[in-house]
Amino acid sequence: MSPRVLAVHRSSSHSFSKFQEDSITLVVGLGVEGDAHAGATVKHRSRVARDPSAPNLRQVHLIHAELFDELVERDHAVFPGDMGENITTRGIELLSLPAGTRLRLGAEAEVEVTGLRNPCRQIDRFQPGLMAKVLDRDANGRVVRKTGVMAVVRRGGTVRAGDAIVLQLPETPHHPLEPV
Repeated sequence: MSPRVLAVHRSSSHSFSKFQEDSITLVVGLGVEGDAHAGATVKHRSRVARDPSAPNLRQVHLIHAELFDELVERDHAVFPGDMGENITTRGIELLSLPAGTRLRLGAEAEVEVTGLRNPCRQIDRFQPGLMAKVLDRDANGRVVRKTGVMAVVRRGGTVRAGDAIVLQLPETPHHPLEPV
């Protein structure tokens, strides 16, 4: 299956979950038009508390639908938009992408992957026990964060469910994603 946008979401409030939309508009250097996390500087409350002038590397949140499939199998009914992502994907291994990967979404929009979403305690408030299901350990004992990736908008445009995703890897050497 070729990589696709499964669903798109936004919320004008700092709510945990986001609302499904027919389309979202990505704005260069800001994020999703009308979303509470859009802006050139950090908008996530924990980041604002640390340094409100820091650049916003979390303008767009993407999660792979395959995570939701896994969670449903593990008795957690979680669906697109529930975990606050702007774009739900299918058919692309987001967590294995190197930092700096560009994703063209539909005909014109493009984002650059900046890092991993670091899950926070709100996940257990949403569904008790969910945090343990979205964290894992690799063969070397390192923490694996499964809650998607964060990106910045490099080319604006409209994104809709069903849009193709084309990825462009950065030049080598590739660097693994770190939490942002």
